[in-house]
Amino acid sequence: MQDKMMDAFNTQTRQMFEPMRKVNSLMLNNMEKMTQYQLEAMKRYSQMGTDRMRSASEIDDADDLREFAAKQAEMLNELSQQMQEDAKTMGEMSMEFKTEMEKLFSEATQQMNDQVNTAAAKKGETSAKATSQSSRGNSKS
Repeated sequence: MQDKMMDAFNTQTRQMFEPMRKVNSLMLNNMEKMTQYQLEAMKRYSQMGTDRMRSASEIDDADDLREFAAKQAEMLNELSQQMQEDAKTMGEMSMEFKTEMEKLFSEATQQMNDQVNTAAAKKGETSAKATSQSSRGNSKS
């Protein structure tokens, strides 16, 4: 009897903490994904800056300066496009995370509703049995 009670308690405890575990896991995975993407973006931006600094250090005459200025405009355009792409990707990641969170909360709500309905049904059965047994006991008197 005590083993059944402990098993039931363990099962209920697992069911209670399962939604929180899933949320924590989803948040951790999202944080890892976002951090990794940001690190890669930072690496790209740093490389672009380093390349431009290297090019600037190699300017020897007016022609080199003119070429550098032209490439500088191209690089700024490229940087702008890259930043827009990165912002779009980060937005998509955020929307994916939001969708997954909504799904988890929906599942948790459904699970809670099912548990409440199951508990109510069991209570109703127990109450009906008790009433039935009480009626039988009263009719024997």
